[in-house]
Amino acid sequence: MALVLQCKNKLSLIEKIDSTRLPKHIAIIMDGNGRWAKKRGMLRMFGHEKGVKTVKKVTTEAAKLGIEYLTVYAFSTENWNRPKLEVTALMKLLVLTIKSETKTLMENGIKLRAIGNLDMLPKDCRCQLEETIKETENNSKMTLILALSYGAQNDLLQATKKIALKVKNGDLESGEINEDTVKEHLSTADYPNPELLIRTSGEQRISNFLLWEIAYSELYFTEVLWPEFDEEELYKAILSYQNRERRFGKTSEQINTVEDK
Repeated sequence: MALVLQCKNKLSLIEKIDSTRLPKHIAIIMDGNGRWAKKRGMLRMFGHEKGVKTVKKVTTEAAKLGIEYLTVYAFSTENWNRPKLEVTALMKLLVLTIKSETKTLMENGIKLRAIGNLDMLPKDCRCQLEETIKETENNSKMTLILALSYGAQNDLLQATKKIALKVKNGDLESGEINEDTVKEHLSTADYPNPELLIRTSGEQRISNFLLWEIAYSELYFTEVLWPEFDEEELYKAILSYQNRERRFGKTSEQINTVEDK
């Protein structure tokens, strides 16, 4: 009975989604793995393992819906400061997951990409990542972007250094620097900015994630812990996005006038 009710709820939600107004790019801060495990008297690592299953579920569903880009915050630069045992276990889990889920990516037409300071990753992790990126490079249904060893402040810093070097070498005039210049030098240069940012677990902060790119993203915070985030929760986030008025600094009247033309 519970399963039937769940299916009905899922169907009811998906029927409300306007397929012509989907966000092109969704970004997710996957938070709550450790708390999910702690609530059940388990080690934090069990939460991360459960969280991996959620990534698979949400990624495949996003691809089916028609989302073109999905960026997940898998490991931040600050996460290196966690207990060494947990970091080591996370890196091993990452290698195993990328390897085991390559088939899923291929079956669903999903291209894998990564952003962040990838040189900090262990060699086996980096090699497996590069292998899967190459294997999925011709997939075109959706692009899954893993933010690994990623920090937005550092990304902006590196972009600034690259721009400064071009000015120093005479390849760029300082007066020519604009928003597009900055965007072109970020690790996310090849992707559109996210229209929707989701954060799970009830925390309401950005945590050094895509600071430049989410300037006009719609923010969606949910109390649901990441291991419990499923297709229904994804639908709720998308419906929330579709019920908002995106003005980009303009007035409602200006937006409505443009839409009426």
